Amino acid sequence: MTKILIIGGGYAGFYTARTLEKLLNPGEAEVTLVDARPYMTYQPFLPEVAAGSIEPRHVVVPHRRHLNTTKIVNAKVTAISNADKQVTVRPEGGEPYEIDYDILVVTIGAVSRTFPIPGIADNAIGLKAVEEAVWIRNRMMTNFDRAAGLPRGEERQRLLTFVVVGGGFAGIEGFAEMRGLATRLLKQYPEISPSEVQFHLIEAADRIMPEVSLETAKWVVEDLARRGATVHLGTQVTNAEGGVVETSKGDRYPTDVIVWTAGQMANPVLRNSDLPLEPRGRLRVRADLRAETDEGILENVWGAGDSCQVPDVTGNGLPFDGSCVPNAQHAVRQAKRLGKNIVAVLRGDAPVDYEHKPAGAVAGLGVGNGVFTNGKKSFALKGLVAWAFHRGYHGLAIPTWERKWRVFGDWWHQLWVGRDVASDGLVVSPRAFFEEYAARPKPKPAAKGDDKAPAKPAAK
Repeated sequence: MTKILIIGGGYAGFYTARTLEKLLNPGEAEVTLVDARPYMTYQPFLPEVAAGSIEPRHVVVPHRRHLNTTKIVNAKVTAISNADKQVTVRPEGGEPYEIDYDILVVTIGAVSRTFPIPGIADNAIGLKAVEEAVWIRNRMMTNFDRAAGLPRGEERQRLLTFVVVGGGFAGIEGFAEMRGLATRLLKQYPEISPSEVQFHLIEAADRIMPEVSLETAKWVVEDLARRGATVHLGTQVTNAEGGVVETSKGDRYPTDVIVWTAGQMANPVLRNSDLPLEPRGRLRVRADLRAETDEGILENVWGAGDSCQVPDVTGNGLPFDGSCVPNAQHAVRQAKRLGKNIVAVLRGDAPVDYEHKPAGAVAGLGVGNGVFTNGKKSFALKGLVAWAFHRGYHGLAIPTWERKWRVFGDWWHQLWVGRDVASDGLVVSPRAFFEEYAARPKPKPAAKGDDKAPAKPAAK
């Protein structure tokens, strides 16, 4: 059978595998998916995970449960040799080995893009994985617990100061949801006044959320200000050593919660390959999602999602190269087209170009608040209606009815009993409590004449 190898199990990889499972005949091809994580993460819900509105396990889709005939390999891709038709992978705790393929599908996704700013690598955290969202939620709750027991001063203020870097969709949604969680927590901490809780979003550009109209973006900034959160435009982070965020305008914000959402880049593993890449490190692909070199099509190599430079034939692409905007809408639809194109080529038919014109953009800004704008940015909704539209769209967009049921269940329970603000931050060191009180054997006394017995101190 033809061996189809999919590297990356995010949106694009998961949906490609599902499409192939639906279209391939038994015995027509063998599909393998490689990813270090055993699940796909629905990233638009991560801000709500960070705010405690959705149970973390409900925003991930387990590969083995929802891919029935695809072989799953949980390992990290470390190198790609298309000349040898091999991918090198390394499972956690194991030795690297090679996987052979006939057809390679590159859907390895993107990672957070950072800059060599002192202190960021040591003190900041991203918002691209469910583990990061859980950490943010737990740290906020733990900080409120600690601050409530301290007198007013520098340490208490540090615990109640939160900084987000980056004013794109991920940054604004995460920032607004975190602010909403803090408002909810204040009701349970009478020792803490609202004026003590500080939220700062730092954006280098002169506006936020380029996907929406300028008028809508200004409304979002004003709405956040009304809720006690400050957006600093035209500002850069210059230092974050010791958890003290310093900006290009001379401000300093001591904190231990720095969320970095200032951009993304293709997975760096692609640079450890012989595949054709564009200057930003993404795989070069044609509109039909086949990889291409300067000489033409690279046979049996396909790509989709954030790790690929996919031409946007509708003319709505990125301004610098005309490629598709790296978002979930494109990744899911590219994957479905990619799966259909692979099957078409296997059966001797021609592939079809990917074409999709996004209907608009929607963002949640905390419970009961959101914004929506159409594709032409000529129409916008704000507030409760946009928030309901946000939840409805993403609630239906998360794959599988099993996951939809769990997410809508979380929202239904929250409607009646409120969000869950219980912290499980100690899960990162689950044995600490047991170890603190566990009995240990006493050291054996040294035998008489034992040369290893400690010498008696000399008399003074």
